[in-house]
Amino acid sequence: MDTIFIKTHQPGAHYAKPHFFVLSKGLNSGKPSNEPFTNSFVLVFQTEAQKEDIFWIAMSLWKSKFWHIYLKGSVIPFITLYDFKKEFNPRATRMMREHEQHLKNIKALKLLQEQENHFNKNLHLINELKNAIMMRYRNK
Repeated sequence: MDTIFIKTHQPGAHYAKPHFFVLSKGLNSGKPSNEPFTNSFVLVFQTEAQKEDIFWIAMSLWKSKFWHIYLKGSVIPFITLYDFKKEFNPRATRMMREHEQHLKNIKALKLLQEQENHFNKNLHLINELKNAIMMRYRNK
């Protein structure tokens, strides 16, 4: 696996190569996103496929609260760029060694994400219908 280029994101900066952002401050530190956060690191890749693979590794590390032990600060916790680089590259390399299993996991995670989005959309529609029915009583 190629080395991942990781640096602190500067607001307003644009990146030509495939990239994603990782939140660096708060209790959600380590959360990956395709949209920039004010306080974030940017991970830049050579290919879109590499970005996609590493994005899901970052997501799994964040969901498992992997970064909580590296948080510093008492009022607003944060993770340092040094700690992030030191832990992320070896962890991603280790997880990519089992590439076939990793691809199966990504496929399953994407399917579950689609199902979650569908469920949330249905839940929103149900709430709108409930509100519409209840509003009928208000107008009487």
